[in-house]
Amino acid sequence: MTAKSVAAGLALLLAAACTAPTPPRSQGNAAAGTACAQPQGSPGAETATTIDVVEQAYFCILGDYYSGATLDARSLLTAGFVALTQELNRYGRDVPEATMPALTGDRKADWAAFETVYRKVTDQVPGLRDELAVVTLEAIVASLGDNHARWTHGSERPPDYYDGDGYGLGFEANVNGPQVDGNPGVAVPPLFVTTVRGGAAQAAGLRPGDIIESINGSAPFIDGKPTPAIAALYRPYPRARPVQLRLLRQTTGRRWTVTLNPGLYQQDPAALQVVRSRLLKDDIAYVRLAGFAPDAANRVLKAISRLRTGRTLNGVVLDLRGNGGGSPEEAVRLLSAFVHGKVTAHQCTVDGKCDTSRTDDTVELLNLPLVVLADRSCASACEHFSSAVKDLRIGRLVGTRTAGVISGPAQPYLLSNNTGLSFPDKHHLGPNREVIDRIGVPPDHYVRLTPKDAAAGRDPALAKALNLLRDAS
Repeated sequence: MTAKSVAAGLALLLAAACTAPTPPRSQGNAAAGTACAQPQGSPGAETATTIDVVEQAYFCILGDYYSGATLDARSLLTAGFVALTQELNRYGRDVPEATMPALTGDRKADWAAFETVYRKVTDQVPGLRDELAVVTLEAIVASLGDNHARWTHGSERPPDYYDGDGYGLGFEANVNGPQVDGNPGVAVPPLFVTTVRGGAAQAAGLRPGDIIESINGSAPFIDGKPTPAIAALYRPYPRARPVQLRLLRQTTGRRWTVTLNPGLYQQDPAALQVVRSRLLKDDIAYVRLAGFAPDAANRVLKAISRLRTGRTLNGVVLDLRGNGGGSPEEAVRLLSAFVHGKVTAHQCTVDGKCDTSRTDDTVELLNLPLVVLADRSCASACEHFSSAVKDLRIGRLVGTRTAGVISGPAQPYLLSNNTGLSFPDKHHLGPNREVIDRIGVPPDHYVRLTPKDAAAGRDPALAKALNLLRDAS
């Protein structure tokens, strides 16, 4: 699932490559034989993940990750060993050598002890060697608990993967995918269909407003609190599996059950556009931005300029709902059309040394009132933009709190088997030096969509935005 099938996917896929690379600081680990280097050109064909690749990633994290210098490396190795033993158990192949070695806190000595045991274990189960290396490395990266840290390898997507891979379903519980997996407590009932984009959802006859009462036989909420069942709807390829949904259509009282199979489907080309715009009430420019892709700011500004031709505009509604992020440079450039001479964010090292992102004052000011629509799927660069709008009083935020998925711009590294490792070397703070990661940006006006709104095609957040601009004119 991606930005076009489930908004959560965009947060995950764009977050990993949200800035241009900077020169690597470390030289990697000499024992691994390959430096922790940033990619130059297209990588070669992917080869097997081995313990040497895991070693390279381990020292790459310790050398270049945001808190690598202060990180207790034992946490990485413990997470890797937990995954190793769980995978052995899953295959029914546990071995007596699979005992965690004593770790002292010496990074190199601890790695050597880990590797010695690891090789003894995998020598006993040679047929599982590839799988064990993969789960070990995945667990090491996941143990960072960083929403912009990721290991990308070929098994994550098929060669013909594209944006129509999923259930063809958009849904609402005031929550996005990363937060379902990491903190389901932020979800708010009910869980319901907001859009039907094609595929299995369309074939099953689902409609906006249909309430999802159970997922694979489990309720998404119990006593108002979310359950792990919700996460099944957000699994990206290849973890997406058929899901059985029990549905309620409030308009008719109908209850029924369907099974949705994830797969490729043809989408409406208009839904794939990064920028869509139209004129509202004859004097308000509405622009929906799906992601901060390259040149996104210019495309938004050109769209506003076209709508402005031959008429006087009295405001801009910028719809960032479902915007999973992208380039922070594009976020800064777009902000610069509304304000000059301001700091839009801070990128800080673990010892508190910060670089500042400042507006590009060569961008011409629009001099128009602004309202931004945001939701729980507004992540990463989208939150950079939203927090600056709020802190700098550029405009008003309407909708729900943003995702809280903005640990910092991820830097890419190429491992020796041509797989990709990415993570931040600095962490993001808002213009007022506030932490946004895992918290999100609260709206100035909290407006939620309801199942009845979705069924009737109403957009209460947009209606609120128009009222605010009317009041300001």
